Amino acid sequence: MTVLTGFLGAGKTTLLNRLLQDPALARTVVLINEFGEIGLDHLFVEKIDGDMVMMASGCLCCTLRGDLIDALENLLRRLDNGRIPPFDRLIIETTGLADPAPVLHTIMSHPYLLLRFRLDGVVTVVDAVNGEATLVAHPEAVRQAAVADRLVLSKCDLLQSDEEKRALERLRERLSTLNPTARLLDVSESFDAEHLLDAGLYNPATKAPDVARWLNAENLAKADHDHRHGHGNAHDDVNRHGESIRAFCLTSETPMPPSACDLFLEILRNAHGPNLLRVKGIIALADDPNRPLIIHGVQHIFHPPVRLDAWPDADHRTRIVFIVKDLSPHFIQGLHDAFVGKPNIGQPDAMALADNPLKPSLGGLLA
Repeated sequence: MTVLTGFLGAGKTTLLNRLLQDPALARTVVLINEFGEIGLDHLFVEKIDGDMVMMASGCLCCTLRGDLIDALENLLRRLDNGRIPPFDRLIIETTGLADPAPVLHTIMSHPYLLLRFRLDGVVTVVDAVNGEATLVAHPEAVRQAAVADRLVLSKCDLLQSDEEKRALERLRERLSTLNPTARLLDVSESFDAEHLLDAGLYNPATKAPDVARWLNAENLAKADHDHRHGHGNAHDDVNRHGESIRAFCLTSETPMPPSACDLFLEILRNAHGPNLLRVKGIIALADDPNRPLIIHGVQHIFHPPVRLDAWPDADHRTRIVFIVKDLSPHFIQGLHDAFVGKPNIGQPDAMALADNPLKPSLGGLLA
């Protein structure tokens, strides 16, 4: 399942039309808000029933009415009853004002849908003409960009003047600061569906986990290095506009006891769920350091963790990528270090918990 999102007028429908013509998506179902937004004149082939059509590319396209869970369950019933052809992929287009998190919650928390669908990623379209102003004025747009696995810039070809091109570079810097782990693409450049999709943990060709690609922590480290060495001012822009959204990667060479890992994640989820925009990582566990744990969360909902049979690469450190709002990386790092028994050198415990609203209860719990 892929979620396609973006603010009003960003160009989601244009991108979707382009995707629907790609033969690679022949075994795809698309859930859209209105057929009228999709150019059906050249894609429409036949009507299957009241709210479903078959595209020329072989895609099935149906409108999303009412509850998303009902729509997905009805889709699966049609599949199981042989009323629609088999499909490999589902693309859900959200409305322009939607926070994509509830869509992700649906697939990550519903037991039956979790058996039938695998979350691939979030594709967010950003309008290059109005994107900078939209990010300042609308927190929904910021969240859409922050949770993305792929960021797609639209309308770049409309920017001609030197000032417009400088504004585009500022937008690129800002998006890279807001979400350094997302791949940034220009819709006017040549790319196909493969560049946008298959952003999940498992490599679709080998079916094996590709943690390095999924986490993309190297981009996060580069962004942090550029900021600390003055290669950009995007962090200052974020602070000036008061978004308080930041991305960072927690790393540790110390394996964590499974019970401590559970409690660490539970505290974050229960106490700070709304502020955890996206969490994904690989964790070394003390009971069997050769079999790491994969975690993936969106706000207070976490996908059931997966224990791998072996490390997918030579890096056996815990690596967790966080995109958070109004949460200090020092607090999360200090909380993690407490659970692995690592002393917080150079920073008193009180400072590590200073910006945590549960400071008194946490202090007692960790003691």
